[in-house]
Amino acid sequence: MEVKVTAPVNGVNLPVIILSHGHGASNFLASYRGYAPLVDYYAAQGFVIIQPTHQDSKTLALDPTGQEGALFWKSRAEDMIFILDNIEEILSIIPGLSERTDKNSVAAVGHSLGGHTVSMLAGMRVTDPVSGEVVSKEEQRIKAFVVFGAPGSGEGAAQFISEHYPVIGGTNFSEMKNDMLVVAGDRDQNPMFSDEEFWRMDAYYKSPSPKSLLTIFGGKHMLGGISGYDASETFQYDEENPELVNFVSKMTAAYIWSKLYPQNKSWENTINELAINENPKGKVDVK
Repeated sequence: MEVKVTAPVNGVNLPVIILSHGHGASNFLASYRGYAPLVDYYAAQGFVIIQPTHQDSKTLALDPTGQEGALFWKSRAEDMIFILDNIEEILSIIPGLSERTDKNSVAAVGHSLGGHTVSMLAGMRVTDPVSGEVVSKEEQRIKAFVVFGAPGSGEGAAQFISEHYPVIGGTNFSEMKNDMLVVAGDRDQNPMFSDEEFWRMDAYYKSPSPKSLLTIFGGKHMLGGISGYDASETFQYDEENPELVNFVSKMTAAYIWSKLYPQNKSWENTINELAINENPKGKVDVK
């Protein structure tokens, strides 16, 4: 497995974020090479970020016709679990980093298909379209879950999904009981995936509480450009917005800090700041 580790030069008791990339059309953003805007921000805030390259990445050019199909959906979750199982070895590659890391405080973050991967770790069930097996990869060692623009439930998936990515049709959030922050743009709609206006918010609306939803005003699927600096896929949808990326990064970092360390009031403080902002970039709902 190709893995990238990004960490602050200084500091101790550094918590960990495992970041799952999206699928998408890009060659390199969908790998450990992507998501630099998020990674740089999180590292500056005191996190150690571990990024795997999942088997669906075009950089690996693996055969997409196997039992898991083009998305390698099950192995993605297993990649994340493998990192947890081997976190000491991974961190020890960087001299002194393992000793400076709080390996019991781990968050999982995922964008797009990475959101599907993280949702599986949070308790989402998936019906394997080949075997009919209901697959669970819930992982209790992860203490905070954040998804950006995750696929919605199978009930609302369009015909394109059924034909090209049938596993998404087996997505079921009803048993996803772990707390999670769901981040989605209010303009993240694509009829190829779903006709439902808020399909990307299903992880919030169709799962049991507790959950939080961060709705990004005017946000599309790239949320201003979280997948990479000056990425062509962001320009393609007229979505490049560094201020929005900074807002999304700030809000999610605050949530992760407070979930990993309940005495930390960063999430509460950012919500309070948002409430008094005369021109907010988003809103938070909680259940």
